[in-house]
Amino acid sequence: MPRLKTLGSRVKTLGDRMPTVNPDSWRTSKQTAAQRGYGYRWQKAREVWLSQHPLCVYCERQGRVKAGAVVDHIKPHRGDQDLFWDQRNWQTLCKPCHDTVKQTEEAAEGRL
Repeated sequence: MPRLKTLGSRVKTLGDRMPTVNPDSWRTSKQTAAQRGYGYRWQKAREVWLSQHPLCVYCERQGRVKAGAVVDHIKPHRGDQDLFWDQRNWQTLCKPCHDTVKQTEEAAEGRL
């Protein structure tokens, strides 16, 4: 009976591409969203905010009308509860803008 020749590994290695974590990030611990302040109280506040400010501010600046789904903290609060609950620090973003444009801005500013 013929023998099967080796196929080689199909598993890719990370090599030198090890993931890095920003040591200055306030989220280095493994807390849940509720432990970080995004519990029931936040969900209710978010719901009220989105009902009063339904459109993505980034899309509006571009002349587009798109419903927002994320209440974003303009300045990252890093666990500061006063800044977390300060509505002057809130803005409505759609998920694509939050996950791309806003994250790119914060990375460029070294805020992530």
